[in-house]
Amino acid sequence: MADWGPIFVSVALFILLSPGVLFQLPGRNRFIEFGNFHTSGASVTIHSILYFALICIFFLAVKVHLYLGS
Repeated sequence: MADWGPIFVSVALFILLSPGVLFQLPGRNRFIEFGNFHTSGASVTIHSILYFALICIFFLAVKVHLYLGS
């Protein structure tokens, strides 16, 4: 029985926190922009830090687990 929780959480956060998909922080013209599908080096850095922080929270503090199969 494998623990699939970390895999699903990692993939979901990666998709949601990709710069420009849902939001971009910092944006090109404003501090935050939504759904513009553009990116920059600063936004990649900020989104990477957010991704790392949320991964640490979900894996170390919340301890997400999902067991599939028998």
